[in-house]
Amino acid sequence: MSTPRTVAFHTLGCKLNYSETSALARLFEHNGYMPVKFEEEADIYVLNTCSVTEQADRECRKIVRQAMRRSPGAFVVVTGCYAQLKPQEISEIPGVDLVLGAGEKFRILDYVDDLSKAQGKGMIQAGDVRDVNTFNASFSFGDRTRSFLKVQDGCDYKCSFCTIPQARGASRSDTVENVLNNAREIARKGAREIVLTGVNLGDFGNGTEVIEGERPRKEALFADLVVELDKLDEVARFRISSIEPNLLTDEIIAFVANSARFMPHFHIPLQSGNNKQLREMRRRYKRELYAERVASIKKNMPHACIGCDVIVGFPGETEEDFLETYQFISDLDISYLHVFTYSERANTAAAEMPGVVPVEERRRRNQALRGLSEMKRRAFYQEYAGTVRPVLLEQHKDSSLLSGFTDNYIKVEVHAGKSGINEIRPVHLNCLSVDGEAMAATLA
Repeated sequence: MSTPRTVAFHTLGCKLNYSETSALARLFEHNGYMPVKFEEEADIYVLNTCSVTEQADRECRKIVRQAMRRSPGAFVVVTGCYAQLKPQEISEIPGVDLVLGAGEKFRILDYVDDLSKAQGKGMIQAGDVRDVNTFNASFSFGDRTRSFLKVQDGCDYKCSFCTIPQARGASRSDTVENVLNNAREIARKGAREIVLTGVNLGDFGNGTEVIEGERPRKEALFADLVVELDKLDEVARFRISSIEPNLLTDEIIAFVANSARFMPHFHIPLQSGNNKQLREMRRRYKRELYAERVASIKKNMPHACIGCDVIVGFPGETEEDFLETYQFISDLDISYLHVFTYSERANTAAAEMPGVVPVEERRRRNQALRGLSEMKRRAFYQEYAGTVRPVLLEQHKDSSLLSGFTDNYIKVEVHAGKSGINEIRPVHLNCLSVDGEAMAATLA
């Protein structure tokens, strides 16, 4: 009996990419391949890329070099957003044998048997992203406590800084029935928490036009999906990943507030606290709407955790504009920030805009908002010192501890037996840990 070929995977970027990498791994495994860790020798290396920042592009090249040093004779396949945007560039990276675009990603097995090291440079299979119109379901399962379930892909929005529509195509969604089936499958595998993911999650069922009053509601939208998932007794917890403020309706907020399964945790991209920048970014809201969404969440769920994405150094952002953003965020009742330094992306409107902000100034603004984020996160954590909250316990790098997140996304560290992993247990939150990254807690 011959030894099965081995395949290793490496993922760059978002939770959506992690869910798709897991789906690709299952695809290989079901066809007789043996998945191994990326740090091991393998016959095939698959790199699922991101292209949100220039750093992700450079990281792709570095990972390919690492794979080649590990197994010089292995085949290297690159897919994901970077592969769709710059297939020719990737094909010329030494060691790359195959580049797969968005429409070809889940047909990977149709191509790997034809790979040859004699071809000189990588074979490209990347069609026009405008032709990508099918939805490929996927969910991650690297961590048995939590799974990322993709329910939506692509985006019809035209934000001036973003290449994602060019990389992933038009907005499209899974069916409610298939999402429910995948959620049940995840539960059967033992995960206690499912995080719903998508490129533009709230547009599930192409709901933007309905929410913005341009057409009547006929098919299931994201609010309807949430209601159906909430009925699944098999799943203890659901979280909603990043959702646009214009798509986070009062209906969704009110439902989560009264749900035992959907956690009081929202991540809502803001990008700028200045309406001038929001207009130039081609965002579909003003900062006043964002403030209304935060106020609505806190009115319904005072204990809710709210995360926020911000971009600093966008073209035309003056020091006064930045200070306005800083003050707006400082006044918001949010819990933490993800801060991104603007970087020019080819074929975007923003790359041609005047008023380029010097790189050093972009970095300074990034650091300022990161400091604000840390202050807000610590204040949010300390607000719950002395309270008891449910935590999904997970493995900790320190063998004497377990870690986990409360329902409202406070990271905790607790002394507990290993038998506690993947259990949801009430814990007493005591104080900030020594490094301030979590709350020290004890089992209640």
